[in-house]
Amino acid sequence: MLNQTVIVGRIVKDPELRETDNGSKVTNITLAVPRSFKNSDGEYDTDFISCVLWKGIAESTTEYCKKGDLVGIKGRIQTRNIELEDESRRHIVEVVAEKVTFLSSKNKEA
Repeated sequence: MLNQTVIVGRIVKDPELRETDNGSKVTNITLAVPRSFKNSDGEYDTDFISCVLWKGIAESTTEYCKKGDLVGIKGRIQTRNIELEDESRRHIVEVVAEKVTFLSSKNKEA
């Protein structure tokens, strides 16, 4: 069986590095990935894909990347369930990054 994905997209907001209770560094980012086909209105839809980055990958991405930067992520898809404060459950699908490639920075506007 195989669980591997490669996505390329732009970071939606500046990454923020956090530390877990056991001392591991982690950051969550969302990538905006335009679809390669037009919808019924003749426009390209965009998917927003949640990604989790651990340890060194999290540190370097937080240090060198910001909102709008184009990155490539190679990783695996992970699902999990969480319980919310109102005791309802939520199903989460995310990409766990194994490698992040910094492709380009968004152009600075004058």
